[in-house]
Amino acid sequence: MSINFVIPCLLGIEGLIAAELREMEAEAVTAENGRVLFSGDAHILARANLCSHFAERVQILVGSFEVRSFEELFQGTRALPWEAWIGRDDAFPVKGYSINSALFSTRDCQAIIKKAVVERLRAAHHLGEAGWLAETGPVHQIQFSIMKDRVSLLIDTSGAGLHKRGYRLDANDAPIKETLAAALCALSHLRPYHKLYDPLCGSGTILIEGARMAAGIAPGLERSFAAERFDVIDRRVWQEERERARSLRRDCPDFAAFGADLDPRAIEIAKANAARAGVGQMIRFETADVRAFSPGTDRGTLICNPPYGERLSDLTACEALYRELGRVFVQRHGWSYSIISPDEEFETLFGRKADKRRKLYNGMIKCQLYMYYK
Repeated sequence: MSINFVIPCLLGIEGLIAAELREMEAEAVTAENGRVLFSGDAHILARANLCSHFAERVQILVGSFEVRSFEELFQGTRALPWEAWIGRDDAFPVKGYSINSALFSTRDCQAIIKKAVVERLRAAHHLGEAGWLAETGPVHQIQFSIMKDRVSLLIDTSGAGLHKRGYRLDANDAPIKETLAAALCALSHLRPYHKLYDPLCGSGTILIEGARMAAGIAPGLERSFAAERFDVIDRRVWQEERERARSLRRDCPDFAAFGADLDPRAIEIAKANAARAGVGQMIRFETADVRAFSPGTDRGTLICNPPYGERLSDLTACEALYRELGRVFVQRHGWSYSIISPDEEFETLFGRKADKRRKLYNGMIKCQLYMYYK
């Protein structure tokens, strides 16, 4: 059975997700602003959850239609085959949002969608108009989005966001999301034979994600997913896809990562996170000031997420830091530098125009990834 899916994602990395989905053998892959659509079977559902480095979650697209009245929303929702996914005892909470649409009350839309699904399930499970749906079983989170009078109705398969890999129990004051860290590594063309540096590593997320990508470690191997409890998906699908994901692991003896931070506590957290992530032996951490950055290899891929005003509330210090980065990140053959920042004056402060820029979002903060490789 072919299923339609939606992956919501951070703006700017839609293309990365589309590419990895095609490598996973997903079908009809289409990238849009902030999301990627695709289709496949239950194996693709499990594979995308287990193996996507960049996705925020994987959702089943139950249906999509134009809607300008509450009656249209009710009738359109009730017409969809919810019983194909939700059993008579399953829980199905509803949440969502509406943007630039005639139906703007999120609470009213939520109530109407819930009522429509209840009526559909009562009929499908032969419970009658007053039949009771216990909702004591596995959670099937219904998500709706209404944008410019078009509603998409989805069922979440991931549970906790896919950025939650399971290894990061502790973090510094302003951690970068695992999905964004992985995207920075991909956009920087990190390879299994590279030497990766982050001299402002904080809790180590960029280095850990880079090491795991180099070693072919599937991001979701250490966690569970909501759809593992869906009765309509054979448990063997998850077993087979976990075995497939484990088979992708590879040796990368030429890869090494180096992290530093001025805060000794951050370094201790980073070491613990790396150990939990299974890449503790691949990363060397030390307490050091970035102003003393002196790499120990002839070639290197440097990626960092320096603190900035919107994140850590000290704009003057951040500007001084950017000047220091321009001084120590010198142009040299075999080296590339990728620095993410929301500061439009970054290049001026850094002292060089980037060879390439890429617009990304760190949470809700609009940033640029400044890439230097010439």
